[in-house]
Amino acid sequence: MGKQHRRIQKKIAGKKGKVEIPISRKRKIDVQKGRKVVEIERSGDPKKISQALNRLKAKKGLKKEIRVPQKDLNKTKDIAKKKKMSVIIKNLSGTKIRSIKRK
Repeated sequence: MGKQHRRIQKKIAGKKGKVEIPISRKRKIDVQKGRKVVEIERSGDPKKISQALNRLKAKKGLKKEIRVPQKDLNKTKDIAKKKKMSVIIKNLSGTKIRSIKRK
């Protein structure tokens, strides 16, 4: 995990949030802050984005958010729709938002 990834994690977590939360099958969620879980995927690879969404799916009953580079917002939106997930998609700084409601 790179320095940029860790910096973004700490920024999202703030003082009360937790980073690297273990989930089933030796996987980890990047950030959990209150009732919200956040996964950061900087690569832009559709397979890795899909894996990040699967990690989010493992946390039931919490608001899910994925942070991706701005150029990958629409790609991530399409993948989330195929998985029928309710998720908030933001760019890395959090200024651009796409929201997907499960149907």
